[in-house]
Amino acid sequence: MRTTFGVGDLTIHRIVEMERGFIPIMEFLPTLTPELLEEHRSWLEPDALEPDTGFIKLCYQTYIVRTPHHTVLIDSCIGNDKPRGRPAWHYKQDPAYMTALAAAGIGVEQIDYVMCSHLHADHVGWNTRLDNGRYVPTFPNARYLFSQREYDFWTEKNARKPIDYMTDSVLPIVAAGRVDFVTSDHALNDHFRLMPTPGHTIDHYAVAVGRGRDAAVLTGDLLHSPLQARYPEMSMRVDYDPKQSAATRRGFLERYCNTDTLCCTAHFPSPSVGHIKRWADGFRCEPVSA
Repeated sequence: MRTTFGVGDLTIHRIVEMERGFIPIMEFLPTLTPELLEEHRSWLEPDALEPDTGFIKLCYQTYIVRTPHHTVLIDSCIGNDKPRGRPAWHYKQDPAYMTALAAAGIGVEQIDYVMCSHLHADHVGWNTRLDNGRYVPTFPNARYLFSQREYDFWTEKNARKPIDYMTDSVLPIVAAGRVDFVTSDHALNDHFRLMPTPGHTIDHYAVAVGRGRDAAVLTGDLLHSPLQARYPEMSMRVDYDPKQSAATRRGFLERYCNTDTLCCTAHFPSPSVGHIKRWADGFRCEPVSA
């Protein structure tokens, strides 16, 4: 499984936490019909669709981008030692994430920035770690970039009814004074630019990287399944605004179709990284060869 990619003066590492079935794909993609699923089953199985269960398979992963000047982590996955509603996530104590980080030669103290494309549980979990009964920043030297609008939305919801991952993975970062609130079109420096890609959440952003051009783009949850590339109007079950999500997705795929920009998806099956190509009236992500 390929986990390191070089593009220009950048090195991109995939840090895989887990890759497994999630829920039935028909439940995950509510507008998917049985007929359409059967039409595409042959290429979805077994990597993107479990043959025995019909569950969509998702890869949970972080991307770490190294430039000549900075080491930046995008989306911090699920995390350990935290209460979650899903058994595979609930108070897990799995060394896979930290093992993968070490295998890439990256220590937690080397991370300069942590970017969260949006504030969902599987994108903020390793923001913090449990230390003597307290959740503290995992990456002690990093500045964490949250969209101000996204943060305001979720803190308002959390005030009405506490949300576990806000309590243990987002608010401790704010309390520690490690967060920079930004707009979703923020330019960090000449290598990193945020791109507004709303729909999945109220102010989701993607991350474009490269000096002077988009050498690579990290999608966050703009896409979950390769089937959504083929059919961009197919939104997933918990999208905040499914119509906006669909329009954002098609616009994104049109922008990068048939270019040399490396597309790094958050949840596509391994290797998860490729180039966007045309497929009839939709698209596909052609994986980068080994």
